[in-house]
Amino acid sequence: MNRTTLSLIAGATALAAVTGFAALSAPDTPGTDTTAKAAAQLPVERTSLLCPAPSMSDIAETSYTSFTPVTKGTGSGGKAELQAAAQESRDGSGAGGDKGKGKSGQRKTEKPVLTSKEPGKPVTGDSSGAESPALVGTADGRFAPGWTVQETTEVAAGTGRGLQGVNCTAPDTSFWFPGASTAADRTDYVHLTNPDDSAAVVDVELYGKDGALQSTVGEGVTVQPHSSEPLLLSTLTDEQQTNLTVHVNVRSGRVGAAVQALDDKLGGDWLAASTDPSGSLVLPGIPKDATSVRLVAFTPGDDDADLKLRLASPSGLITPAGHETVHVKGGMTTAVDLGDVTRGEAGSLVLTPTDQSVPVVAALRVVRGKGDQQETAFIPATRPVGTRATSAHNSAKGSTLSLTAPGRAATVEVTASAGSEGGTPVSKTYTIKAGTTQDIKPPVPSGLKGTYALTVEPKSGGPVYGARTLAATGGGVPGFTVQTLPDDRGTVAVPEADEDLSVLQK
Repeated sequence: MNRTTLSLIAGATALAAVTGFAALSAPDTPGTDTTAKAAAQLPVERTSLLCPAPSMSDIAETSYTSFTPVTKGTGSGGKAELQAAAQESRDGSGAGGDKGKGKSGQRKTEKPVLTSKEPGKPVTGDSSGAESPALVGTADGRFAPGWTVQETTEVAAGTGRGLQGVNCTAPDTSFWFPGASTAADRTDYVHLTNPDDSAAVVDVELYGKDGALQSTVGEGVTVQPHSSEPLLLSTLTDEQQTNLTVHVNVRSGRVGAAVQALDDKLGGDWLAASTDPSGSLVLPGIPKDATSVRLVAFTPGDDDADLKLRLASPSGLITPAGHETVHVKGGMTTAVDLGDVTRGEAGSLVLTPTDQSVPVVAALRVVRGKGDQQETAFIPATRPVGTRATSAHNSAKGSTLSLTAPGRAATVEVTASAGSEGGTPVSKTYTIKAGTTQDIKPPVPSGLKGTYALTVEPKSGGPVYGARTLAATGGGVPGFTVQTLPDDRGTVAVPEADEDLSVLQK
């Protein structure tokens, strides 16, 4: 074989194994059999996650849970660590702050907030108060495939009080957040975290009910290396809009992004990014006791989108009365109040095009409780579970797992890991009927001490979508947070070489 050809194959394989974020494949040639070129799935060898600064409240208490599922094909080495970002600006100006920095202007090196000890067992860390920084994490070797970190914050009182949770995210170059707001009773921040050694330049674009909002403040925001910038949305525009779509577009570099949505009366939570714009979307895991559900949708292009709304209930797909369809104008944010759409049953919202497929992003704002005891969470449209998905932080009594199979029926295996302080893993298999959502009281490891992780692995049937609700009532307020369960991207597709490569020897 020609040495150049060998180098190209080896280089592509190594790149795929290290990054874990791209599948390599050759273009199909019409009339050829591509079955011999099936890609092998190999564990990723390195990954990174970014956790936003948890809260600006002095009475906030935050916990972090890190977990890596046991993955076949990995070696014995590696590590996973979360460390404080080197710099931070807490005033939302994007100019950088001085708190916690040494003489060089860099944050002093501190020991990791947490370090994973072994795959299959969660490890926890915690922080308190308004000075808790954003975290930058890396995992390699046997800790990289499927590495998941959950950030969970309890705020006892004030704006955004309640339970706030977010899965720490991988860095990327584009994020969509339908469901944000600049209304008078909302305080929303978009948190931008840069894990790299060079600065990132970011545009933060806002879209309301009539289209793009005029703003120059959000253009060309510089996020310094190993730093985090929280930007208050109401400082980016003079317009007060109840329902906004935020687009984080990275000009250079890459960042992690999440929106912290805090309400004066309805508590608050993190709004995670919607999955990439698509003609059909699934928003899983609406709590059965939700008292108010609002759909916020946006289409980035010029074409309007007409979507059919259906609720995947425990008995099958149903159309909510009075909300059969929704019309989303191109470039404009549309909001639809669905009320108590689940009517006391588990549910997931399924959006499909009525005719022409137009890419859309969407999220749900969900409220539980009544009167002064109301609390808010958000459910973005998400990718399917795929090969495997993980929820890192769970408690014996407060966790509910919601799984939906909008197409064909599916069988899934749910594994409860060992506890962070002790316990024996346990697995259980569930069948999700076609077109339904099933709320599951997840298995709990025997002898549980501490928190534990849940891993969901489809075994047969059609695509499965999932979400985990974590509830913790405090002061009479039904605190809760919902995290979706997309594929953990723990493996990467690497093409297998043809059996006969003699033609490449010439």
